[in-house]
Amino acid sequence: MTHDESSVTRTAGTLAAVNATAGVLHFLKPEPFDGLIPGWFPGKARTWTFASGVAELATAGLMAFPATRRFGGLLATGLYAAVWPGNMQMVANWRDKPRPMRALAWARLPLQVWLMKQAWSVAKDSSTRR
Repeated sequence: MTHDESSVTRTAGTLAAVNATAGVLHFLKPEPFDGLIPGWFPGKARTWTFASGVAELATAGLMAFPATRRFGGLLATGLYAAVWPGNMQMVANWRDKPRPMRALAWARLPLQVWLMKQAWSVAKDSSTRR
């Protein structure tokens, strides 16, 4: 394993752990996630909460294994972009909260961009030779 492969493995492992944790939380404690679903989304918020939990678990599993890591990184990049409306909804929901909570909501936006960049690097730098 080269240094670059080692770095990709670490990044993929970290993202897989983050996504697996978030995915499990979507099922164990869905209520906070329901509140992040914008009202203009069709259907029930809980359906979106569970669907995004499944997506997070799937991307975690795909990034955990070298043979599927590239595809997992691509899907995770898309997933992180797809949940952007939820981050914006959190900013809107928390506009009257204390300053530290508002700062946290706003901080999720650049964090989401960073996550997209990390997932994209996993996709682009994963070896196709396994």
